[in-house]
Amino acid sequence: MDKNKLISYSFFYEGDYNKIIRAIKADKQLDNVKIDNCITIFDEEYPKRLFNLKYPPLVLYYKGDLSLLKEDSMAVVGSRLPCEYSIKATKGLVSHYEDKVIISGLAKGIDACAHEYAKKTIAVLGCGINYIYPICNKELYKRIEKEGLIISEYPDMVRPLAYHFPFRNRIIAGLSNSMYIMESKANSGTMTSLNEALELGIDVKVLPYDIFNEHGYNNNHLLSEGAICIDKEEIAF
Repeated sequence: MDKNKLISYSFFYEGDYNKIIRAIKADKQLDNVKIDNCITIFDEEYPKRLFNLKYPPLVLYYKGDLSLLKEDSMAVVGSRLPCEYSIKATKGLVSHYEDKVIISGLAKGIDACAHEYAKKTIAVLGCGINYIYPICNKELYKRIEKEGLIISEYPDMVRPLAYHFPFRNRIIAGLSNSMYIMESKANSGTMTSLNEALELGIDVKVLPYDIFNEHGYNNNHLLSEGAICIDKEEIAF
């Protein structure tokens, strides 16, 4: 298929995966859209690890340093409303692994903390590449745009719809060599990231909690089910 045609489908259908696939099958005719800051599934720069996904993104829009996609990376994910313990542990973990690219979703809480303290980072958005969400992370977005990499399968100003985020999480997992769960709740977005990572067969590590810390119930449950515990040597307190 023609690369420019795929970009046009992606832009016209606002990155909606199913609509793009249907358009490809129907060979819909659209005017070409010229966009420079994107890579397609046909490009050399496209991360080969994403081919392991059941639904590899067809087009990735980006801002920043694409070379970070080739480096050793780890996902750090967790709650949007984290406790002080998980924030402190995230800072320490990211500081310890300063040689690795830290991948997360630019959400409030653990995501923002991981990006903020990382020396090298990739933010995967659940909205258009030019749509800053949440707005409280505006300065962080601008810093990552200059010093790291922002990517999204959604073009321009596509709004952040609820179903975008669990679908986005497959990209976070797909780009990562390992995943660290810092704080989680059952049936949360963090758990969709975990399930994607398990499906891909990458290592998943979970932060343990004091049994009296209610924020840690789900993490401790995951550990009781056989998840790998984050080692204290991995956290630079």
